[in-house]
Amino acid sequence: MEAVARREISTADIDHFLKNGWLLTETLTDNEIEKFRKWIDDVQNWGDSGKWLNHYEQTESGAKLCRTEYFTPFHEGLRELLTTGQMIATASLLLKEPAVLYKEKINYKLAGGAGWEPHQDAPAYPFVDSHVSCMIAVDDSTIENGCLEIVSGAHSKLLPMHENGCIRQDIVATMTWKPVELRAGQTLWFHSLTPHRSGDNNSRRDRRAVYPTFNALSEGDLREGYYKRKLEEFANHAQTGDAVRLSLIDDFRGKKVK
Repeated sequence: MEAVARREISTADIDHFLKNGWLLTETLTDNEIEKFRKWIDDVQNWGDSGKWLNHYEQTESGAKLCRTEYFTPFHEGLRELLTTGQMIATASLLLKEPAVLYKEKINYKLAGGAGWEPHQDAPAYPFVDSHVSCMIAVDDSTIENGCLEIVSGAHSKLLPMHENGCIRQDIVATMTWKPVELRAGQTLWFHSLTPHRSGDNNSRRDRRAVYPTFNALSEGDLREGYYKRKLEEFANHAQTGDAVRLSLIDDFRGKKVK
């Protein structure tokens, strides 16, 4: 995959995002990528003793970590990356107003890990009207290890869904899905209504990525309220033994561990 020389987005980039519902940007230099990977290694090895949220999936080789959420309060480097500088500036340009971090997650998709069903993000964030998400590649993201697939120009409305919040299969079958392979350090921005999905990791290497979501600051700084509700829900599931969803959309194809 070719490197993108520039790092600041242009008017043409914004027009591309508005027309297609996605934008690929260059976020990290080679030196920054190594530091970034070290930060993700840190979080991946934290265990379950803190206030962050770890989620696991059951695989043929046992339970494996598939997601960590709510980690920026406990990691200075990742907090600075996601709440200042280029990331906030880009989110603000794409939203056409100042942006603030709404939520953050690391999806690990370790070797053999499961993918995600076709969906739009908007139904998962019912408490905000204006938001944008992105995927920052920690490791190279390829078709073999389950890169994101998107549909261009289909972000004007909410599509018909199944009860689980995923796009109805008859709608999925009519759409043109484009796999987007990323080099480590690149970022794929996508509109909250852009249809996307990803396959299983059929390679022998892990495919980790950070997914921050930003909302328009005019709606308020809602992050702590979002995670307060999420932590309460997580604790309630642990007490009752109910199956845990990773989000309000039940789009994860793997077997979640309670």
